[in-house]
Amino acid sequence: MKKLSLLASVFVLASATTAAQAQVISQRTIGLELANRIAAATVKACADKGYAVTATVVDRAGLVRAVQRADNAGPHTIGASQAKAYTAASARNATSAMLETSQKNAGAANLGDIPGFLVLGGGVPVKAGDEVVGAVGVGGAPGGHLDEQCAVAGIEGAADLLK
Repeated sequence: MKKLSLLASVFVLASATTAAQAQVISQRTIGLELANRIAAATVKACADKGYAVTATVVDRAGLVRAVQRADNAGPHTIGASQAKAYTAASARNATSAMLETSQKNAGAANLGDIPGFLVLGGGVPVKAGDEVVGAVGVGGAPGGHLDEQCAVAGIEGAADLLK
């Protein structure tokens, strides 16, 4: 009986400790207006260079908030842009930097094996100050570096909303 009483006391103490340590956290994430603005500015930046692309904007958790597909953008660009955006949001890093790391560091060579990751240029985190609130991924330009340029231009086009 003493053993059972001691066990119950330990359980109550552990539960109280866990409850005391529990907390509610707040995280900023990308809103719909901002996501739509970045997607539109990204597609326009690529269109101005003659590239038909898809831009996908995700929130900090990698969930899709906005997608815009230019006229004549290939059907594969939808999936590619979403995977690049998810990768950038999840890793909190540009996919071009991840590609470079995976090519130079044998320990990172299998980054592309993570489910949902696409380690090609064109995914860029969206930051409000130093905090990643989402990401944009672009697919369809003739090179990941060009996809990334359009993504950066799209983010810059919405800089006034990133405060």
